[in-house]
Amino acid sequence: MKKIKWPLLAFAIAAALCIMGIGIAIAEESMIGILGSIIALVLVMGFGFKTKKKMRENGLL
Repeated sequence: MKKIKWPLLAFAIAAALCIMGIGIAIAEESMIGILGSIIALVLVMGFGFKTKKKMRENGLL
């Protein structure tokens, strides 16, 4: 049985929340909310991929 990689799960949940934030901001017609959610999504995804690369290099994946 595979072990759960908690940091990667946290990044995945955060990214999903950012995507939901984009949808909510669109519904509210908030350009600031849309842009903020997109920027947050890019940052979360970037940190997630960076973390995954470090884990792979350290043999944790």
